[in-house]
Amino acid sequence: MRVTSNIAISMLLLLFVCANENSNAQSQQYFPDPDPAIQQRLEEWQDLKFGLLMHWGTYSQWGIVESWSICPEDLSWASGARKKGVADNYADYVKAYEGLKTTFNPVKFDPQKWAAAAKDAGMKYMVFTTKHHDGFCMFDSKYTDYKITDANCPFSKNSRSNIAKEIFSAFRKEKFWIGAYFSKPDWHSDAYWWKQFPASDRNANYAISKYPEQWKKFTDFTHNQINELVSDYGKVDILWLDGGWVRKKTDEEIKNELFETYEGSRWTRNPQSQDIDMPRLVKEVRAKQPKLIVVDRAVPGEQQNYLTPEQHIPESGLPYPWETCMTMATSWSYVPNDVYKPTDELIKKLVDIVSKGGNFLLNIGPGPDGELDPVAYQRMHEIGTWMKINGEAIYNTRMFTVYGEGDNIRFTRSKDGKTRYIFLFGFPLIQVTLKKIPFMKDDKVQLLGTDRRLNWKQTADGVDITIPVAGRSASEHVWVLKVTSN
Repeated sequence: MRVTSNIAISMLLLLFVCANENSNAQSQQYFPDPDPAIQQRLEEWQDLKFGLLMHWGTYSQWGIVESWSICPEDLSWASGARKKGVADNYADYVKAYEGLKTTFNPVKFDPQKWAAAAKDAGMKYMVFTTKHHDGFCMFDSKYTDYKITDANCPFSKNSRSNIAKEIFSAFRKEKFWIGAYFSKPDWHSDAYWWKQFPASDRNANYAISKYPEQWKKFTDFTHNQINELVSDYGKVDILWLDGGWVRKKTDEEIKNELFETYEGSRWTRNPQSQDIDMPRLVKEVRAKQPKLIVVDRAVPGEQQNYLTPEQHIPESGLPYPWETCMTMATSWSYVPNDVYKPTDELIKKLVDIVSKGGNFLLNIGPGPDGELDPVAYQRMHEIGTWMKINGEAIYNTRMFTVYGEGDNIRFTRSKDGKTRYIFLFGFPLIQVTLKKIPFMKDDKVQLLGTDRRLNWKQTADGVDITIPVAGRSASEHVWVLKVTSN
């Protein structure tokens, strides 16, 4: 029996490894949208480079990871992160969690202040969580009462109770592109987690093939809510869809995608397609917002207009439009006394991402009172100080033939190729030698933040550029050389 058991476990592990490898490979596939207008819009989006993501909901009152504490899976970062002392069992915990609606009252909510700080930081677009997986709507949806504007939510009496509309309006006034984050799964909806059955994981808790009418209710519900966002909230530039497990699967995918593991603690099986008809949905929303970029995260297909690696930077970039989404602190949502990344690290990550052809979407989680942590404001201001000197090397640029050399040098170029930018992560002692970026004899070199032309010469090892020590005061964190060709 023991030998048989070990063989079975080994086979399961092999199946999981193969499935996981297939999933990773598939997630790297890219299918361009054939519409030239969307391709052009993506080019314009790639010029923006730097954006703000905000995860905010009732969960901020408990200072816990967004939504995931009500997911019944055995996850250390979900069930292990539940608010302590709330309930002795899962059912009571979910009831208490959903009761947070009745105490959510962010009276210090001031989206103009957020927009001004993001603009000062040099950000150009924003993405806000209109609804996370828990189903609580931060907008006035007429298809649910689990929302910020419901009479049982104290903030509903506030003139700014339609939070998504207020945020979009404030950022739009500052010339930001507007992005609506929307969770495809909805753990509050009876059409997704049907109360006829217990939920066992993040997926729909019933057999869709057996109860197609129930799934149709959910598909219609999802389409209706997204159509609200693109109809009643002004111009929306990006529809950022999360919850990639809600997607259409082929019979072959269902057969191959048998097992999934979460930190080795539990096997979960969900061999069914959760198809919400994305092609029809995109057709609907683009009838209202013709140039809308759609990001169906982690779902290969034409509805994933750009890819979104999460909390990491691809080693050498990706050969299609992409954006790293990353937290400024340690958590996506508000956590009291969270630790924020140093300004130096954030600027270097921005440079690294842009040099590799990507955009940087930096997340900050507002607190339960509607304010951002003072440290977040400080970080944004310090990034903005750097961007005011060096922003021309970031915005409207593209990846050079190589993204850099070594750990401390990165490159970008202007779209016409006539200007190249060299980022130095440490100020050099008098001279820097470059081996991977060619120079022409009439090229001119300038340290951004100064008017001084720098001397350079071609050597057998590469290009030597002399930089005066006085140039250190031109900037902080990362220094940028501008190379101009005639």
